[in-house]
Amino acid sequence: MTRDKTMTADAVVARLASGMTLGIGGWGSRRKPMALVRALLRSDLTDLTVVSYGGPDVGLLAAAGKIRQLITAFGTLDSVPLEPHFCAARQRGGLELTELDEAMVMWGLTAAAHRLPFMPIRAGLGSDVMTVNPGLRTVTSPYEDGEELVAVPALRLDAALVHLNRADAQGNGQYLGPDPYFDDLFCQAADAAYVSCERVVDTAELLKDQGPQSLLVKRAFVTGVVETPNGAHFTSCAPDYGRDEAFQRAYVRAAKDPDAWRAFTERFLSGDEHSYQAAVAAFHEESA
Repeated sequence: MTRDKTMTADAVVARLASGMTLGIGGWGSRRKPMALVRALLRSDLTDLTVVSYGGPDVGLLAAAGKIRQLITAFGTLDSVPLEPHFCAARQRGGLELTELDEAMVMWGLTAAAHRLPFMPIRAGLGSDVMTVNPGLRTVTSPYEDGEELVAVPALRLDAALVHLNRADAQGNGQYLGPDPYFDDLFCQAADAAYVSCERVVDTAELLKDQGPQSLLVKRAFVTGVVETPNGAHFTSCAPDYGRDEAFQRAYVRAAKDPDAWRAFTERFLSGDEHSYQAAVAAFHEESA
């Protein structure tokens, strides 16, 4: 009989520790595990190394001073080109940044998923990625071609946090939107992986309207499952909901001014997840 892996967001965070390397799935301001990020914000965890295709997950954790090192290809809100708290942290030297090509992050996760020390790739050759990361090494193909390749180090994770549309209690996770991103690699590259989802369903329902190719994350790689309706807010979680552009604009405005950010934090981030969702609903009622 398969094990029920359902748990709460706070129970996930209770299993984490300061100094860990955390991978956060999604992409920019799309399908980020924001309920789990908000649970991290409520904790006393700090000194984290975060691997992410950065969006507001990175921004919020940076603003709270929880990131020691960030490994990423970018920090964006998609409809807003640059994540404001990411930019501010970078400009004040508030975190150590390892900036990689998008493909380098993917192959670093792939190397970790296969428990290899590195992956040889062409991405990065001839670019300034090699200049800003002097620690990167190249290798020479042992075959007749003798090609020089970048040796991207494995991005091994202590834990991964991802958000999907659906999951069952055993940890099989399903995406229903147009892009899987790299959530499966984050889970496979981690010692422990936690999947939040819009809805926990019976396993049979995962195959009801979608083919098995939508089952992105397999239970063998999942430690815990958290049902968090609207848990990717304010990022998108297609087709369940789109990005909350009005709220994202309010987030960006608040990030520009310390007093406004304190007020934003007090209103939206001082309580639990239920309080957050209620505050967001009130925000939209006021804006209507």
